[in-house]
Amino acid sequence: MSKAAELAKIGEVATNGQIGGRRNMVINGAMQVDQRGATVTASGYSVDRFKITKTAMDNLVIAVTQDTDTPSEFTTALKLAVTTEESAQAVDELLDIRHIIEAQNLQHLEFGTSTAKKLTLSFWVRSSTTGKYSLLFLLDDDTRSNLQSYTISTANTWEYKTITIDGDTTGVIDNNSGIGMSIIWTLSAGTNFTGTPHAGWGAYSATEDHAHSDMVDFAAVDDGTFHITGVQLEVGSQATPFEHRSFGEELALCQRYYYFRGGGGAASILGNGGYTANTQVDHIVNFPTTMRAAPSLVQASGTNYYNATSANGTDHLDDFVLHGSTIYSALLYNNSDASGTAGRYARLNVAGADGSIAFNSEL
Repeated sequence: MSKAAELAKIGEVATNGQIGGRRNMVINGAMQVDQRGATVTASGYSVDRFKITKTAMDNLVIAVTQDTDTPSEFTTALKLAVTTEESAQAVDELLDIRHIIEAQNLQHLEFGTSTAKKLTLSFWVRSSTTGKYSLLFLLDDDTRSNLQSYTISTANTWEYKTITIDGDTTGVIDNNSGIGMSIIWTLSAGTNFTGTPHAGWGAYSATEDHAHSDMVDFAAVDDGTFHITGVQLEVGSQATPFEHRSFGEELALCQRYYYFRGGGGAASILGNGGYTANTQVDHIVNFPTTMRAAPSLVQASGTNYYNATSANGTDHLDDFVLHGSTIYSALLYNNSDASGTAGRYARLNVAGADGSIAFNSEL
C-alpha cells in the first residue's frame, strides 16, 4: 500500500469513529463467556451469543464447546467437532453458526438511508476442511441479505479473515429490542438453501441466498473440526485490531440475553424467600442487568435439586415455577414440594452440581 493510500485509510478510520472504545458490535467475540458450560449436540448455544443451527441432519453428530486452541492473542474459541459425519446431504439439511445483534444497537449504521455505512467483519478461523465457505448477513425487519464468502487455505491452521460490505440503503433496521442483523457462518447446506444469490444487498430468498452452491460440505467430513474466535463487526472499510473488553464487561453484556445461577459443582445460594402459605415458598430474583425482554425460566429438573432453609429446617424441592417476570426481576415459587409455615423466611438454594436456574431472553 502506498503512503497516500495508508494515510487515506487512517483518515477513514478516524472519520468513522473507529479510534477509541466500543468499535465492536459483536458481543463475546473472543468466546470468553460460556455461562451454560455444556457441550451442544443439536441446535442451541455453546458459548454465549453464538448459536448453532442444525436442521434435518439425520446422521450428523456434533460436539460444540468452548476450546483453548486459539491464536496467540486469544485464550478461548468456539469449537465445532464432527463425531459422526452426514453420509449423504439432503436438500433440507443445514448446519451453521449465528451471531444475532439486537436492532437498537445498530441504529448508527443508518441502514435504509442514502448514508448507510460500510461494515467490516473480521475473525480468526481454523478448520480441518479447506475450501470456500459462505458468510451471510441477514436483516430481519425487511428480510434483506448480503451473501459473501471466505476461503480456508490451509488445514488446521489459524487464518485471519476480513470481509467488507456496503451499507444497505434500502433495508431498514427498526429501533427496538428485536432482531436487527444476523451474521451466519454456514458450514453445510442442502440445495434448499443454495441457488443463484444476488450480488450485494437484496431481498432474501432462503432457496437462493443463504449459501453458495460450490461451498464445502463440512458436515460430510468425519472427525472434522471448525474453530472461530476474535469476531469483530465495525463501521468502515478497514479492519482494526480486535477490541478486547474485560471479562466482567463481556459477561454483563451477555447477561442481558441469558442469566445463569447455580451449578458449578457445588451448592449455590439463590437468595432470600419466604413461605406465603404452608405449601408454597416464593423467591424473587433480581437480575444483575436489564434483560432484553421478560425472560423464560430454564432449569435442571430432578429430585431434590433445590431447597428452602428456614426455621422448619431444610425443605427439599424438585423444581420451581416462574410466577411472573419482567426485564428487571422474576418471581419463582414451588407449591408441589414445599412444606413449611406461612410467614416464615426461607433461604433458597440450588442443592448441588446437578441443579441450575437460568433466565433466557435470547433473540
